[in-house]
Amino acid sequence: MVYIKILKVTIGLILIFIGVVAFFLPIIPGFVLVIAGMFLLGTKMEEIKGWIKKLKF
Repeated sequence: MVYIKILKVTIGLILIFIGVVAFFLPIIPGFVLVIAGMFLLGTKMEEIKGWIKKLKF
């Protein structure tokens, strides 16, 4: 179970990093990747959970 938690955090950080880089590239939608990374990290970090709850989808 520890490996799954580490994997979620790692993938979430990678998605956020790629999303930030993608803001400068016209091909990849960066906003979508940042949101996906926040959802993955939101299961572990309380601050991100608060941000996700404020977003209205």
